[in-house]
Amino acid sequence: MKKTVIIAIILCISLQGCKSITAIADIGAQVAGAAGVIDQNTVDAISSSARAISSAAEEITPEQEYYIGRAVAATILSNYRLWDGDPALTAYLNHICKAIVINSDNPEIFGGYRVAILDSDEINAFATSSGHIFITRGLIAGAGSEDALAAVIAHEVAHVQLQHSIKAIRTSRITQALMVTGTSAAGVATGYNVNELTSIFEETVNDIVSTLINNGYSQTQEFEADSAALALLAGAGYNPSGLINVLQELERTQSRRPGGFNRTHPTPASRLSNARSELGRHNVADTSASRRARFEAAVR
Repeated sequence: MKKTVIIAIILCISLQGCKSITAIADIGAQVAGAAGVIDQNTVDAISSSARAISSAAEEITPEQEYYIGRAVAATILSNYRLWDGDPALTAYLNHICKAIVINSDNPEIFGGYRVAILDSDEINAFATSSGHIFITRGLIAGAGSEDALAAVIAHEVAHVQLQHSIKAIRTSRITQALMVTGTSAAGVATGYNVNELTSIFEETVNDIVSTLINNGYSQTQEFEADSAALALLAGAGYNPSGLINVLQELERTQSRRPGGFNRTHPTPASRLSNARSELGRHNVADTSASRRARFEAAVR
């Protein structure tokens, strides 16, 4: 009987809206406890689990996005060193970023966007929910035009605007909360401390952030970012085919340099197929020649 009541209450917790989760669980648990169906330890376990799920399902605010992103940026900078050998090049990349962002549907985020260069020959780039965009020297060296650089930045801006990292964190938080829920009820019988279970749940957030950096986004999210990048490029007056050029360069270097993008992204061939299928939607006059001189001056 006790087990049946616990399962019933947990199912109610899982199916209810976020705002009513804790209240419903507390009421159900208290009623069952008062009736003598479950003991006080079980009541506490169910209430703790409900709070875990409720916390996991809360909407993440722009401020929270910013501070989560700062933690991600700190993680990146614990593995890579910032390169400040050419402040003018860094400023140039930030000007490109501003042109892309200001012409997008979401030109402002909490804290704004900033581009920095990582001192690495690896071909890679990262973006955090706080708007920190990191591009390696290796990737810059492989870009053949300003439009190609703009494509790299647009792809990273797309990840931010589509909230890919935040969505991944939110999903994992709810999954972990459900695990805590299931274990809490069982923990009553084994004597496991419910506070320890809740602590395990809370500590997963940092692990999730680290996993995002090491493993990359899903193929679906990468395709979404590429599609959004085409629109961002067109909106800013860049040639969307700059993304095609970048992906072709990645494809050429795939066998020689297996790390970086090639480790954390879908194959360049699959991304090329996806991008080419959508390129025709963005008809923009090719003005890339007018940017050639400033590109060469900036990256020389």
